[in-house]
Amino acid sequence: MMKKAVKSLVKDPELIRKRREQMVKAAVHLFTEKGFHRTTTREIASASGFSIGTLYEYIRTKEDVLFLVCDSIYEEVRGRLQSLLKEEGSGMDRLKNAISSYFQVVHEMQDEVLVMYQETKSLSKDALKYVLEKEVQMVAMIEEVLHHCVKEKIATLNEKQIKLIAHNIVVQGQMWTFRRWSIQKLYNIEEYTQLQVEILLSGMKNTKAME
Repeated sequence: MMKKAVKSLVKDPELIRKRREQMVKAAVHLFTEKGFHRTTTREIASASGFSIGTLYEYIRTKEDVLFLVCDSIYEEVRGRLQSLLKEEGSGMDRLKNAISSYFQVVHEMQDEVLVMYQETKSLSKDALKYVLEKEVQMVAMIEEVLHHCVKEKIATLNEKQIKLIAHNIVVQGQMWTFRRWSIQKLYNIEEYTQLQVEILLSGMKNTKAME
């Protein structure tokens, strides 16, 4: 699906990237504190460090900012996972690294992740469809790593099991954010990742493909 175009009156790509990063950072703080609907574009502009007029040189609507928040998360995850998929090593090593890398992105961007799942309902139909498709692509990248494990006979899984495990991994990463009020009192991100990997691998070793 074609990416939603966020129009800008500015032509300098580097300046657009810099200003939008400022907007995303400011908007995440405001959306977390006040919610999407109660936050105004004027507040986003002020928190970003520039005027409302300058804000509208880089976006057209408040929804554009929310879309940029969502897109920035998936682009960061995609970049890291794609990089891992190109690396040499066993399927198991790549699986461990993929989970660790994904969990680390969620940890670093946990406020953005929380805002994204609380506020995506405010996106337009086309923008929401794009965001959901990006999540499907992220799951597919984890599926690819699991397929390598099966190919190397590290695990015996059928296609349905692979898909479910990939979704489980994605949700486990998100859980670090959704239940941080409790989980982050018990573990740091390294401990949480290690335990989730151990549980996952134990389950994979004990799982036989369904007939």
